[in-house]
Amino acid sequence: MIMRLFELWNLTTQEQLQLLGLEPNARSTLARYRQPGAAFGSGRDFMDRVSQLLNIHKSLRLIFPHNPELVYQWPKSPNQVFGNKTPVQVMQEYGFSGVLMVRTYLDR
Repeated sequence: MIMRLFELWNLTTQEQLQLLGLEPNARSTLARYRQPGAAFGSGRDFMDRVSQLLNIHKSLRLIFPHNPELVYQWPKSPNQVFGNKTPVQVMQEYGFSGVLMVRTYLDR
């Protein structure tokens, strides 16, 4: 589900790696995760990131129930709250703390 969400958010491979907390050279790991039925890593940080990213998506669907295009465009759209950075840029720059910042913002 998370890999499909990354596609819908139109994230680059590098952005995907960063949001999942993976090393920049872990492209083969990411490719493996894209395979149907592939098991993800079981590390707590990894699972927390996936959970929070899915919750961000859930929040966006609740905020924009009649506009799926906005649900998928919002993460890569500049936002004044984040100093005109996109939510993806915030999550990349601040790591897991950035993911939590975006999630907290949406939950307000």
